[in-house]
Amino acid sequence: MSEESDSLRTSPSVASLSENELPPPPEPPGYVCSLTEELVTKAREELQEKPEWRLRDVQALRDMVRKEYPNLSTSLDDAFLLRFLRARKFDYDRALQLLINYHSCRRSWPEVFNNLKPSALKDVLASGFLTVLPHTDPRGCHVVCIRPDRWIPSNYPITENIRAIYLTLEKLIQSEETQVNGIVILADYKGVSLSKASHFGPFIAKKVIGILQFFLHGSDLNSLHANLPRSILPKEYGGTAGELDTATWNAVLLASEDDFVQEFCQPVPACDSILGQTLLPEGLASDAQCDDSLRAAKSQLYSCY
Repeated sequence: MSEESDSLRTSPSVASLSENELPPPPEPPGYVCSLTEELVTKAREELQEKPEWRLRDVQALRDMVRKEYPNLSTSLDDAFLLRFLRARKFDYDRALQLLINYHSCRRSWPEVFNNLKPSALKDVLASGFLTVLPHTDPRGCHVVCIRPDRWIPSNYPITENIRAIYLTLEKLIQSEETQVNGIVILADYKGVSLSKASHFGPFIAKKVIGILQFFLHGSDLNSLHANLPRSILPKEYGGTAGELDTATWNAVLLASEDDFVQEFCQPVPACDSILGQTLLPEGLASDAQCDDSLRAAKSQLYSCY
């Protein structure tokens, strides 16, 4: 018998190994920084991110999660944890609290986060309720444009709009460039009745630390142009960037369907069994107290991002 035959005969196949003998699953791919040198410098100056200590800081946060919340069902990948470190300027304790708040929000507001995927929100996307402008502002921030007047309440509940906002924010924040530069939300209330506008009040805030900035404008475009240059704005807002395009961003989201299915469409443990009532973000009620989704929207948005 040949040496090759002996090897095949004496070496057990993977299929024949018991569960205890199976090789461990492969480690997730290591982190590779995608930031330009300019953004690396910006992250160092504004976020206290030191490239030479980056992976050490990620490991420190990972160790804290494993020690303090061993049953928390969360990704511990380098890139995912970096989101929270950057949002809290590499303060370990505050980054950990933000991570817990993020999961608390997701578990305590199932009508928003369950089955959160682009194909489930085609009506919202088709309405033109929100889009992302094709050009960033001078600071490199993506601009999310929200148009409440496009929502017809009889067509679908307001929670679908909230879901679309979260879906867009989740997609944008996956980019390291966005994590460093942030996001601008442009809310256009022109032509929106007071009763309808009140539904969206929770989304208007001066600033959510590290990630989001909001601009609210009505018919006065001069105030808008003082914050966002006309060169990146569509002509609907007095800009020179052509007509507002919603189809391109819709296509980006729909192309990401598989990613959202994996992240938001899998069973997760109940909030109480993992995080506990005492760990819910300030101002955020439990499931039994969260029947009014609109009332909870502001604290949810703050806590997640």
